[in-house]
Amino acid sequence: MKFGKEYVSQMIPEWQQAYMDYACLKNILREIQTSQKRAERQGVVKHKLSGRRNFSGLTKRYSRTFSSRDLENHDILVHATIGDDGFEKYETTILKVAEVGRESELVFFKTLDLEFDKVNRFYRSKVEELVKEAVVLNRQMDALIAFRIKLDQPSSSWSCSETVSVDINALDSKEQKGKTLAEEMGIKVEENVSNGTDSTKETVPEALSVLDRIRLNKNQENPLSTIRNVLKLSNREDLKFTRENLKKIEDRLKNVFIEFYRKLRHLKNYSFLNTLAISKIMKKYDKIASRNAAKIYMEMVDKSYLTSSDEINKLMLRVESIFVEHFASSNRSKGMNLLRPKVMKEKHRITFSSGFFVGCTVSLVIALGLFIHARNIMGAAGQKLYMETMFPLYSLFAFVVLHMIMYASNIYFWKRYRVNYPFIFEFKEGTELGYGHVLLLSFGLGTLALSAVLVNLDMEMDPNTNNYKTITELVPLFVVAVVIAISVCPFNIFYRSSRFFFLIVLFRCIAAPFYKVNLADFFLADQLTSQVQALRSLEFYICYYGWGDFKQRQSTCKSSDVYSTFYFIVAVIPYWSRFLQCARKLIEEKDLSQGFNALKYLLTIVAVCLRTAFSINRGNNWKLAAWVFSGLATFYGTYWDIVYDWGLLHRPSKSWLREKLLVPHKSVYYVAMVRTRKINRTIYKP
Repeated sequence: MKFGKEYVSQMIPEWQQAYMDYACLKNILREIQTSQKRAERQGVVKHKLSGRRNFSGLTKRYSRTFSSRDLENHDILVHATIGDDGFEKYETTILKVAEVGRESELVFFKTLDLEFDKVNRFYRSKVEELVKEAVVLNRQMDALIAFRIKLDQPSSSWSCSETVSVDINALDSKEQKGKTLAEEMGIKVEENVSNGTDSTKETVPEALSVLDRIRLNKNQENPLSTIRNVLKLSNREDLKFTRENLKKIEDRLKNVFIEFYRKLRHLKNYSFLNTLAISKIMKKYDKIASRNAAKIYMEMVDKSYLTSSDEINKLMLRVESIFVEHFASSNRSKGMNLLRPKVMKEKHRITFSSGFFVGCTVSLVIALGLFIHARNIMGAAGQKLYMETMFPLYSLFAFVVLHMIMYASNIYFWKRYRVNYPFIFEFKEGTELGYGHVLLLSFGLGTLALSAVLVNLDMEMDPNTNNYKTITELVPLFVVAVVIAISVCPFNIFYRSSRFFFLIVLFRCIAAPFYKVNLADFFLADQLTSQVQALRSLEFYICYYGWGDFKQRQSTCKSSDVYSTFYFIVAVIPYWSRFLQCARKLIEEKDLSQGFNALKYLLTIVAVCLRTAFSINRGNNWKLAAWVFSGLATFYGTYWDIVYDWGLLHRPSKSWLREKLLVPHKSVYYVAMVRTRKINRTIYKP
């Protein structure tokens, strides 16, 4: 892989704009190379020594005179200045000005200096942010250690006349005695020394005084906490010194440490990648321009804050030491596995298994078609009613499999265009599913469902088994039971972390108004709006098997008023969930756009209800109302999706789309808009 592609692939997506623009610098080098080749054909001399740097108007810098020694030993000079904001700025001076490609070389170093200043400034600002976070983390660790002391040495064992002297630093680290936690994390903290006593030695009551300023904040939201917030009741409680609360605090602080260490790793990788990019581009420049400038420029880079600062390395070492000591029982291997979770990689067995199940699915579809045609199932007496009953039962799996395949394609394109979807959806690091895993699950489910269909039909048509009609009818229910059992299985199989994450988000969608809306919540709720038919299939399962219709092989669901009522409710649930999510965001964020979005789902709810009423009880009154509200919902939804979501006809844009596009091919956006419009028409039409 070429360095340019590898460089882009290793970028932190959230910081992509802060990296060196390697591609731009490379394009400037191509212009220099093209100019030189053109000059060689014309017989022009490449270089000409000059003691002055004659800048063009686009550089907007002054000329400068250098000694003959500088001209003799170096091609460029780089010097640093301190700007008004306190940050270093670097300026490169070309000592040997070329007659050919002169403007391109000046532009190259001008761009390189600006890019390096951007990188250096960004790196310094991030380091300062992390140092401040480390100070806060240090205080939290002090509180945790005090909490442990409180439990290990209850206050009831103290007497008023005695003080128990404890070495707080000895509790912090066994290896580095005499240092505070702040020092262990590489942060300089002033010591409080009074009356000539050692401040590192404190009595137990003094050490525990930090607990007087602590309250246990219930930041995990639940319906009860939401109701308390609405009623303006506090969700904070007095700190109770119990093992249960200690476990909660340790778990929260452990996650904070892991997240903090992840930021440190990202910043270290940022420094390394940008330094490597500068080295690569300067080597290319030396090769193309026949100069010896890379060494001089890299010496400046090595002295800059980007590479000379060691705060990040110190923080990483201190965090590792503290985490292993306090959260991994001094087991370094265990602690490092928690701090550095292994990224899931696409394995060959995943690819092989996915291909195997794809072949099985295609083969079973062909076999099913041949089976129905050979035995003339659709033309046999009484079998048409049987197929009409079986179709809604097995169509559930078709909807789910198709949706999973589309989700796998989304993951593929997210990865291709470097969308950090694990971070966006807040997946646990190292447990996110790739498109290969999702395809494996989807085609595995498809193979299971199609196998059940063939077994069902074979039992129905075989003279030896056609008397077991009740058992035959239970085959689809058995498949659904297997899928549900796997979904809620507590054992660490079949991607347990992803399964539980899905179930949690699904519950949050159902209880929409009682939970703060995250991206994963409204993303899943949006997906459920396109699975209304699948939800109605689940309703049919409950009716068909719950009321015992499978024993007579006749469905009486449609003639039931209860079934018809829930036929409305099931269709409305996904849209109602999105409506409540938008309403909550409108109240919390005071964003009017969320109100207009909620109106879209409210119109859709009315349209779906009227359309369902028209399909159940056809009449002119229902027809007119269904057409009117379906038209309004279609127009409003299409306008919102295309203009607001897709960004068509944005005023600041020079083209029809928004200025910043993730996918470089604009035709993809137009095709997606057309598909969105067709889906809206399908959903809303009566």
